Amino acid sequence: MVLNFPDSAEKLALLQTRRYRVCGIVQGVGFRPFVHRLARTHRITGWVLNDSEGVLLELQAPSDAIKNFITELELDPPPLAKIIDVFEVQIDEIAPNYHSFDIRKSQDLANMNTIIPPDSNVCEDCLREMRDPGDRRYRYAFINCTNCGPRYSIILGMPYDRSKSTMRAFAMCPECNREYIDIEDRRYHAQPNACQSCGPHLQLTDKAGNSIITDDVVRYVISRLREGAIVAIKSLGGFHLVVDASNEAAVRELRRRKHRDAKPFAVMVANTLSAASWVLINQHDEELLESVQRPIVLLRKHPTAISLLEEIAPRNPNLGVMLPSTPLQHLLLEDPALPVLVMTSGNLSGHPIVFENPIAIEQLGEIADYFVLNDRDIRTRIDDSVVRGIVLEGKNVPQVFFLRRSRGFAPYPIHLPYSVGSVIALGAELKTTVSISKGKQVFISQHIGDLKNDATFRSHIDCARHMQELLGVKAGTLACDLHPAFRSTRNAIEQSEIRVVQVQHHHAHMVSCMAENGLSGQTIGVVFDGTGYGTDGTIWGGEFLLGDAEGFTRVGHLRPMLLLGGDKAVEEPIRIAISLLVEAFGENLTKIDIPAINALSEQRREIFSKMAIKKINSPTTSSMGRLFDGISSLMGICTEVEYEGQAAIEMEALLQRDFHMARPLEYIVENNEGCLVVDYRPLIRELAHQLSQPIPDISELSRRFHSTVVDIICEVCLRLIKQFGIKQIVLSGGVFCNEFILVNTLNSLEAHGIKPYFHQLVPTNDGGISLGQVVVAAAQVKRETQHNNGD
Repeated sequence: MVLNFPDSAEKLALLQTRRYRVCGIVQGVGFRPFVHRLARTHRITGWVLNDSEGVLLELQAPSDAIKNFITELELDPPPLAKIIDVFEVQIDEIAPNYHSFDIRKSQDLANMNTIIPPDSNVCEDCLREMRDPGDRRYRYAFINCTNCGPRYSIILGMPYDRSKSTMRAFAMCPECNREYIDIEDRRYHAQPNACQSCGPHLQLTDKAGNSIITDDVVRYVISRLREGAIVAIKSLGGFHLVVDASNEAAVRELRRRKHRDAKPFAVMVANTLSAASWVLINQHDEELLESVQRPIVLLRKHPTAISLLEEIAPRNPNLGVMLPSTPLQHLLLEDPALPVLVMTSGNLSGHPIVFENPIAIEQLGEIADYFVLNDRDIRTRIDDSVVRGIVLEGKNVPQVFFLRRSRGFAPYPIHLPYSVGSVIALGAELKTTVSISKGKQVFISQHIGDLKNDATFRSHIDCARHMQELLGVKAGTLACDLHPAFRSTRNAIEQSEIRVVQVQHHHAHMVSCMAENGLSGQTIGVVFDGTGYGTDGTIWGGEFLLGDAEGFTRVGHLRPMLLLGGDKAVEEPIRIAISLLVEAFGENLTKIDIPAINALSEQRREIFSKMAIKKINSPTTSSMGRLFDGISSLMGICTEVEYEGQAAIEMEALLQRDFHMARPLEYIVENNEGCLVVDYRPLIRELAHQLSQPIPDISELSRRFHSTVVDIICEVCLRLIKQFGIKQIVLSGGVFCNEFILVNTLNSLEAHGIKPYFHQLVPTNDGGISLGQVVVAAAQVKRETQHNNGD
């Protein structure tokens, strides 16, 4: 379709012709029709097309009209578009006088350099149609348009087109096809476009996969949920397990069947008004919940709902809340008698989320009573994203903080101020992601999970391959962790045809934070987490590093402690508690009178004590995460864990998201041959004394320990700044998922005139590791290339 404008002498005299390049998420999101309509509004002639770099457009009009056009294009693009850059391109040839504005055929799409569009929630226009009895898509569970719906999860290849998506299995009916080819329709080139006649359909089965015939699948499921049933529902990126959140018996049964006794569940509510009945919510929280990405948002439980929510999120002041993102989810919440649903990932413990129908029935048949399937295949499994808004002193707008970056955000790239070439990074062993660089962009995959089983590892390998194909990248460098036992590391080293760079875990953490904040040069990195293989062969995790992408020096760390029984100590942190007591008091523990220790059988206490004293099967670690585990166990908060970080999370929960600092416990910072070592033994002795009192205040002791960690960070950083004259500080690692630690560290350092940097674009936990691996590997390759060239 073209736009024709009449010529006039005055118009021809004022005409200018300019060409512009638009980069970002600008394909598959209705960008060309948007440009077409905008040109009509501003009475501009010329053309627009897709090519391998994004969108190219040539405008012919008076300069004011072109200026206004570009301003409006940048300020108000289509809902799913994300413009990274708009710049003018030189026109080498003489431009003709255009009499219309055309959408030209796409050019040079063999080598794509555009951004893969993430999946999006269903838009308001589609919801209105879905709820309109007179609309042909009334109650259609797969309604979508150019402004919403599945993207990354269904894409088979690029450029993004129906024939290169799982929607190729469905031939559009005449009515849908008319919408698809009409540039004035909002479904113009909406690749998942479909309706009841030609598109995907819901399928209902029992737990064995036998079909259940019903007039209305959704209403049947709502009735079963109200009766207490557990339903596995295929969503946009995989299966959810769903129960009525207000039915405590149903929630308990879900926990029993899924073998998930303590880990919190997330819930889904219809809207923010409904959410306000369960959690405390402010305007920024509403914006996060209602954003097109529809993440799970961690919010504080409403005081009137704490007891009701204990079964859903035990021993935790927070509740993960999300709003519906798919048409089916909106339909499930249409019954006022079912206002809140538990919506948790459909997977076996430790395995990736299930996304294929037969495997779902096979794996989840012992958990779910019913299955809601559909015949639209998912190409890429994608979990829900998890975020939190944090408020810092002197900041009017809360900062977004990722705990899991997945649906709605992946595989959107991080933009760097420098090129890192083409590198593939395999991430960490836990909470892993894959990153692939292309020039100044690093594309980060969705959350994949923990590489502890074959299924997750296969998903990891498939993700790396699929992203390379979508991005048209054939990298010459493969980055992985330094740990020799990691599956991804072993697999990488076996790749004989590609260069492999092993990156130390905490160095990757530090550089990841530097990269997303656009930093370079010498930096102090405070990296606190649970586990990372150190350059000396021991397990690190309470580290102060000095360096940049090219290398680092370990300039400070936590005094090492023992992990009695190795990994067993991570599952039973009471073992760490015993080792801390032996470190603090020596061999004689007979006079230690602490309830958590007294609760141990005499035999276990004796065995653990001997292991610590004689260092039997007890590797050392400098991990701050393990110190948290040991202190939590010592206080009797959590002596055995079901999920990663549980001991620390439950200890932080006692603070009730109240960030006021308390008097720190005692500790010592020693200079050991130029390296600052934080000696925690004084605080163990002080804690032991307090815990031996008749009624110790566990909440206050938790606050004092948290405040001590903040004090340690500030004390060591100030000493390092004085010693090295470097004020650029980054904070990274899973310990900084702790809101109290992060907020108070930022506030305390800024009170000393220091601006610390933290993660806001990728998770501070191991989900952000792959970004740092890319940058470190690229720096190493660059350095070696310069050396070989004699530079």
